[in-house]
Amino acid sequence: MRFESQEQLEKYTAELKSKDRKRRVLICGGLGCLAKGAEEVFNAFREAIEREKVEAEVEKLEENPHLVKTGCMGLCEAGPLVRIEPEGILYLRVEPADVEEIVNKSLKKGEVVERLVYQENVDGEVHYWPYLKDVPFYRKQVKITLRNCGTVDPENLDDYLARDGYLALARAISEKTPDEVIEEITKSGLRGRGGGGFPTGRKWQFARVVKADKKYVICNGDEGDPGAFMDRSVMEGDPHSILEGMAIAGYAIGAEEGYIYVRAEYPLAVKHLRKAIEDAEEAGLLGDNILGSGFSFRIIIREGAGAFVCGEETALISSIEGKRGMPSPRPPYPAYRGLWGKPTIINNVETLTNVPIIMLRGADWFHSFGTASSAGTKTFALAGKIKNTGLVEVPMGITLRDLIFDIGGGIQGNKEFKAVQIGGPSGGCLTERHLDLPIDYDSLSGAGAIMGSGGLVVLDKDTCIPEVARFFMNFTQNESCGKCVPCREGTKHMLDLLQKIVKGEAIPSDLELLEETAQVVRDASLCGLGKTAPNPVLTTLRYFRDEYLDHVIYKVCPAHVCQAMREYWIDPEKCRACAKCARVCPVSCISGRPRVPYVIDQEKCTKCGACFEACPFDAITVEWRRKEDE
Repeated sequence: MRFESQEQLEKYTAELKSKDRKRRVLICGGLGCLAKGAEEVFNAFREAIEREKVEAEVEKLEENPHLVKTGCMGLCEAGPLVRIEPEGILYLRVEPADVEEIVNKSLKKGEVVERLVYQENVDGEVHYWPYLKDVPFYRKQVKITLRNCGTVDPENLDDYLARDGYLALARAISEKTPDEVIEEITKSGLRGRGGGGFPTGRKWQFARVVKADKKYVICNGDEGDPGAFMDRSVMEGDPHSILEGMAIAGYAIGAEEGYIYVRAEYPLAVKHLRKAIEDAEEAGLLGDNILGSGFSFRIIIREGAGAFVCGEETALISSIEGKRGMPSPRPPYPAYRGLWGKPTIINNVETLTNVPIIMLRGADWFHSFGTASSAGTKTFALAGKIKNTGLVEVPMGITLRDLIFDIGGGIQGNKEFKAVQIGGPSGGCLTERHLDLPIDYDSLSGAGAIMGSGGLVVLDKDTCIPEVARFFMNFTQNESCGKCVPCREGTKHMLDLLQKIVKGEAIPSDLELLEETAQVVRDASLCGLGKTAPNPVLTTLRYFRDEYLDHVIYKVCPAHVCQAMREYWIDPEKCRACAKCARVCPVSCISGRPRVPYVIDQEKCTKCGACFEACPFDAITVEWRRKEDE
């Protein structure tokens, strides 16, 4: 139906809530679970429910279970995930063959299929947590940004409306002035979740006071950090919350047009956003004269080509305008002169998703979470050497220890924790002594890291720190737009130095040059990408200098990762002189003759390992260089 007024929307919302089907089977439709077979699980449930006729056979059920394919439920490592409501039973790693048992036990009898629930071995005793609210991964989470992800069908507008969707927009445009909306957002303490942490209300106010015939709202969905998928999951799992947040922002600053800039590598997100825009326009919740208020707002999707630099707001604006995505000097800031020279506010997905719930529940409610300077919650993508990889949302101020060891379940294989890279390639590498550091903008900045968009990569003792720095520097150097010399040349020079270090070719003065170059790039680059690109290098030099010295002075890799630091030897007792190793050697460093064991010339060997793979007699061994003092 098409809504013509706030009253009509509120009446329809009340009707939806009264008809809400409590008995539901929720199948995670996030990309992680889809890749593991969630679509097949969904189809198996649909067939099983129809075949078993649950409604007719179970007296205690008031209605047939409602099958829903949702967005990401968070615990990606254990997908496909299935949740049974209203009990809140969570099943992990569900396969189509498990569906029949779940239907017969959980839907018909209310019993739990114990083998499919979350379990941990604690001191030799296996503990089971069948209900989502009790699972350690979820216990300390607070869902604000992700309040609908994993709960609603992202392609069903009614599902969003039943959870008070678009009521915040309706009340804002009907009951509040634009200045009152900005005042509420300012009072909430909401800061930009894209990395900079700039106060959202202040940004809106800047654009509000500028006189112009046209203004714009841009949602930055260009999530380019390696391993980050927070914004993607929201766009896939709760697209309407983004649209509603953008419309409220448009009303606040006086804009009638908005753009969602999303990378083309997110096809499911683009599909769900397009469907959400179409449905909202048909329902009168976007477009002309929204809810008869006189306020109009339209949203257009622009797909990016995957350039990391387009996450920077001025480069993003250039891309939308059809130009090459390259940053521009600031000031002027986009709030004064942005898209096509008009006042423009740019907020990322997570920031905008928070706006409707703040307007509904109030600034004081939002500020009750988090810290005095960092209100609310933050989403993180847990990745790396951690047991529970996935998407989480926690209150600001929680410690890294709680996030990694309680929610994340600790280190894979119960290995020793070494470091955590927080903030993506522009973030910093923090150590064990930072585990009790509260996660907020100010604390992380003081430690040399940044919040970033929320990427969090956990490293164990088998991780080589210089190689981690080289990996991230390789990424940022490749993604540099090349406009300014410090970033274009500085990142390349830093990458060359890091490659010398991991190859065992560096000398002590290279470390000093690396640090000096990093400081120049940080201080002199034009945009945020260049200014933050040296963070992984500077923090690892600060906290792991000894490991760099091992590579430079002793030519050893304590983590046994760097290929150049290993040596291949042929055991003469096992060698059968078959010559297979010599034939595959690309540099001809292996010599021998029939019935005489072969030998490897260590000076010529490139450490490629081809000989090791080719030897059929296990005669070739790998040894790691050790410090001379050992």
